[in-house]
Amino acid sequence: MIQDFEGRVAIVTGGSDGIGLATAALIARRGAQVVICGRRLPLLDSARTKIEAEGGRVESVQLDVADTGSLATMIEDVARNHGRLDMLVNNAMATHYAPISRLTLDHWRKDFAVNADAAFVSTKAAMEVMAKAGKGSIVNIASTCGIRATVNMASYSASKAALLHFTAVAAMEGAPMGIRVNAIIPGQVQTAGTEEFAARAPEIAARTTDAIPMRRGGLPEELAQAIVFMLSDAASYITGAALPVDGGKAAQLYMPE
Repeated sequence: MIQDFEGRVAIVTGGSDGIGLATAALIARRGAQVVICGRRLPLLDSARTKIEAEGGRVESVQLDVADTGSLATMIEDVARNHGRLDMLVNNAMATHYAPISRLTLDHWRKDFAVNADAAFVSTKAAMEVMAKAGKGSIVNIASTCGIRATVNMASYSASKAALLHFTAVAAMEGAPMGIRVNAIIPGQVQTAGTEEFAARAPEIAARTTDAIPMRRGGLPEELAQAIVFMLSDAASYITGAALPVDGGKAAQLYMPE
């Protein structure tokens, strides 16, 4: 494993499981000091143990990113304690599954608070630190729901669409300061949540998987590879991009049988 992140510091929100954990572990294996945050302490402890067992350097912070004041403070503390902040991955997410007729305004606001508001606050705090160094890389984790309409997911879809456009604006503002901002657009990913849904509704899960051109969901580690590429110097001339990593789903034109 190349150690091209040696000496760098990264923050991964929602880093205790799924895509976030796979990303934090890969960043650490490539030599960086990584800080993960999440709401559930047992998952954070397990994630820290996993990364440390692989020889990585990791810190964990119990935090709900919807508490934007605490989120901004955490980013400032990490930068101050380590003397720098090189990479930020906005991965934490919230979703409510319901038709618009049953979706409440509280549900709508919760999804925006986590998926859009938190990313704005963390990006703003990180850019202030990165601007002083004249470099930095931020990756926001969106969703194919943010570029394709999905029934019963209005608040999640709208908040992820907002995140994508925010990414583009942040990229334009960050470019003169040497800060790159990009987005990864996952489709179905085989996380614990996906497996739980499949166990409850196996027929729906099977149809969803069959509708993906590659006929399978992605692995968290596959998403991590794309995220870390965007963070790395290999993507030094890429900013404002939104890369689908979805087995071809976003490119697919649906034709009824």
